[in-house]
Amino acid sequence: MSPKEFLSRLQEGVDKFSRRGKTKKSEWDSFAKCLLYQKGAFDSISLYSSIEKQIVKLEKKWEVTANRIFYLAVPPNSFEEIALKIGTSRLAKNKLQSRIVIEKPFGRDLESAKHLNDLLHTIFDESQIYRIDHYLGKETVQNILAFRFANVLYEPTWNRNYIDSVQITVSEQLGIENRGNYYETAGALRDMIQNHLLQLLCLIAMEPPVSFEADEVRNRKVDVLNALRKISPEEVHQCAVRGQYGPGWIQGKKVTGYRQEPDVHKQSAVETFAAVKLFIDNWRWQGVPFYLRTGKRMNETISVITIQFRPVPHQSFPSEATGNWQPNRLILNIQPCMGIRIRFQAKRPGLKMVLHPVDMQFNYDKSSASGSPEAYETLLLDIMEGDSTLFMRADQVEAAWKILMPIINSWESNPSINFPNYEAGMQGPEDAEALIAKDGHSWTVMPAGKK
Repeated sequence: MSPKEFLSRLQEGVDKFSRRGKTKKSEWDSFAKCLLYQKGAFDSISLYSSIEKQIVKLEKKWEVTANRIFYLAVPPNSFEEIALKIGTSRLAKNKLQSRIVIEKPFGRDLESAKHLNDLLHTIFDESQIYRIDHYLGKETVQNILAFRFANVLYEPTWNRNYIDSVQITVSEQLGIENRGNYYETAGALRDMIQNHLLQLLCLIAMEPPVSFEADEVRNRKVDVLNALRKISPEEVHQCAVRGQYGPGWIQGKKVTGYRQEPDVHKQSAVETFAAVKLFIDNWRWQGVPFYLRTGKRMNETISVITIQFRPVPHQSFPSEATGNWQPNRLILNIQPCMGIRIRFQAKRPGLKMVLHPVDMQFNYDKSSASGSPEAYETLLLDIMEGDSTLFMRADQVEAAWKILMPIINSWESNPSINFPNYEAGMQGPEDAEALIAKDGHSWTVMPAGKK
C-alpha cells in the first residue's frame, strides 16, 4: 500500500469497528498526522534501517526517548526472521523501552515453543516479551479475579469440599472463515484449548496472589499448570474427544462441512471440536474434574464457565418437595451476554413446601452505561505502559504445551476414521456427551441473560 492507502484503510476500520462511532474529520486529520507507514519485506535489512532512522528523527522532534513496540501480527513462520532482524539492527537495544508482541500461535508443539522462546531470549529479556492472548483482555475474564479475590463470601467454598466439577465451554457458530491453510496445521486443540481455555482454567483454579504484581499473578497460574495431572498415551481415549463438522444448518442456512471449506484437504483428519477432562493434583482441587470443550459450527456462539457445587450433605425435605431440584451452580458468562449468575434453591410461592431453582444475576450491559472496552484496547494499553500481568510468560506457554502433547501425539499418530462425526449446528459429537456422562455429569450452558 501507499501511505495514503494505508491511512484510508485505517479510517475505514475505525469507522466500522469503533464503539464510539464514526470519526469526525477534524479529529481524524489530527490523529492521522501521528501515523507513519513504511513499506518493505520482512527479510530486508534495509527495512529495519529505515525504521531506525524514522524513530531517531521522531525522538529528536519530540525531545524524548520513545517506547518501541514491535507487534508481530504476522504469519507464525515469520516470527523468527523478524525477531532476528530486530536484534541484528539493534532496534531493541534499549531494554527498558523496547517490547515485542507475539500473536498466537506461539509454537505448534512443545519443541517449537521452546525453540521460539530460546531464540527470543537471545535478543530480548523476558520482561520485554508480550505473548498476547486477547481472551485475557476481556472484561469478564478479568472480572474472574475481582470476583474471586475481592469477595470473602466465595473463597471458603472454592475447593474440592464444596465444588463437584467445573466446565469451560467456548463454542462458535462460525466455521474456519477462509483460514483453511492455517487451520489445517492447527485444529481446535492447538487453536483454542492450548491457550484460551487453559488460561480460563488457571484463573478459576489459581491460589490467591500475594499482590497483583505481574510475576506474582503469573506465578500462581504456572502453579496450576504444573499441578495438572499428566496424561499417559494409554489414557488419551479416556480423557479426550475430537470431532469434525460436516454439512448442516446454522440459523436456517445450509452450510458446508469442514472438508468442503477452501484450502482444506478432502480427507482431512484435523479436528474442529475438542473436549478434554483434566484434574489438578493439589490440596484445593484433588478429585474435581475440569471439563473443557470448544468447537466450530456449533449450535450457538458462547463462552461460559459453569461451576457446579456438591449436593447438600443431608436432604431433610420430603421427596415431593424436591422434584425440580437442581445443583447449586455459579455461571460466569464471558460472551456474548456478559455476566455472572448464581443458581440456588428457593421455595415456590404457595401453601406447600415445594423447592425450585432460581437465579441471582449480574449483567454487565445493565449495570454500566459507559460500555466495556474491547479486549485489545486493554491489552494494547498495558503493553504501552509496560504492564505484563495479562500476558503469558515463557514457562507458562511451555507448561500448557506439555499438558497437551500426549493428546496431540496420539491424535496425529492415530487419525480419526469417522470424520465428520457431527453436523454443523449441533453441540458436537456424541463422544463428547459420553466423556462427561460416565462421571454422572452433563454439559451445562446457562447464558447470563435472555437469548
